[in-house]
Amino acid sequence: MIETAARTDVREPVRTDAAIRPGAAAGRVADGAVPLAPLTDAGLEVPVLGGGTVRHVNLDIAASAPALQAVAAHVARVLPYYSSVHRGSGYPSQAATALVEDARASVARHVGARDGDLVVFTRNTTEALNLLATAVPGETVVLDIEHHANLLPWRDRRVVVARTSIAETLAALDAELASRPAALLSVTGASNVTGEVLPIAELARIAHAHGARIAVDAAQLLPHRRVDLSASDLDFIAFSGHKAYAPFGAGALVGRADWLDAAPPFLAGGGAVEHVALEQVGWKTGADRHEAGTPNVVGIAALARALAELERLGDAEREAHEAAVTARLHDGLDALPGVRVIRGFDDADDRLGIATIELERGSVGLVAAALGAEHGISVRAGRFCAHPFFDRVSSRSNGLRASLGAGSTADDVDRFVAALGQLVAEGPAFEYSRTPEGWCPVADDRPRVSFD
Repeated sequence: MIETAARTDVREPVRTDAAIRPGAAAGRVADGAVPLAPLTDAGLEVPVLGGGTVRHVNLDIAASAPALQAVAAHVARVLPYYSSVHRGSGYPSQAATALVEDARASVARHVGARDGDLVVFTRNTTEALNLLATAVPGETVVLDIEHHANLLPWRDRRVVVARTSIAETLAALDAELASRPAALLSVTGASNVTGEVLPIAELARIAHAHGARIAVDAAQLLPHRRVDLSASDLDFIAFSGHKAYAPFGAGALVGRADWLDAAPPFLAGGGAVEHVALEQVGWKTGADRHEAGTPNVVGIAALARALAELERLGDAEREAHEAAVTARLHDGLDALPGVRVIRGFDDADDRLGIATIELERGSVGLVAAALGAEHGISVRAGRFCAHPFFDRVSSRSNGLRASLGAGSTADDVDRFVAALGQLVAEGPAFEYSRTPEGWCPVADDRPRVSFD
């Protein structure tokens, strides 16, 4: 069935002052006036309905972040040396091998890995957690707030419904782990729906007090905050390059070796074996055990370089920049009538640059489509691969999420809030139909992008 949104008077896209170019006013980074770091989509112009172009505003960073320009430049430098790893005799092969193993050491250092911890390269966080799930020797306890990647892989799963406060949720987890033994507590470092940050060091203390290990889904947290296994006493973390400004198909699982060495190889194939006979296979231990086949050399190099760039930007500088644009975002949303920001906890005093809203009336899917087609602003509508959590804390079937990152500015926030307010008050300027693929302009005069 096709639904149609009524057309109103055609309006110009909402504009504010153009964003200051990166580096134009370094002292203003802390107030969000300039990007913290240049990304590959900086200055991208996109077409809008009715003709013309506007500067693209990317507020879908929580889904996938563009590459840092420094990461893209690094990839361009290493591409000529791409070759087979570990077994090639030529110079490019030796260079590619060094890239992978140097990246492994860099990732380990960035996340505070202990001596003996493994860094296993994967495609993304989902694959990393699925790998860990094959190694857990017992039950896993999770919260209902988890992204599906940290909810679905566990074979023996016990789910604790989060309470209205973090303090009460910690008490509930403590009670659940005390009720009967569990091998693992696996929790998100920060909600991908609300941006609320969990106290992972305190969660680690609770898990260890009951003889369980802890794994942290750091897909959202790591690109914004330093995550340190040693300092927080974590056993495992999983994260993705595509959320950390390295969208080249690599992620990682980092943590204790014993479970991973005892687990069956995640992939069966070349590189994971010591020897093979028709009747018997001798499997390697260590990271090689779970990295059969040709690795994603370019993605791994990009991931390590992205983490190094985040270090170079500085932990305090990253937090200050994000705090400024996040506060501006929430202040703007709080001032809009008919808009409610979704929260999971009433005592969460730390949140990333993520805000998910629901509308008192109207479709967030239609609003998201109009933001993109009429204003050049990318957001996300849906339940964000966290259906149980979203369904519990929301009153509507879908939400609209805006998410910020290192390339975000105060101007981006202002354009979004102004456009959202206009759409909520007046509706879209063009006609849209609801199709199985979502809301789409009935007459889309924007040219299709071509990369030929």
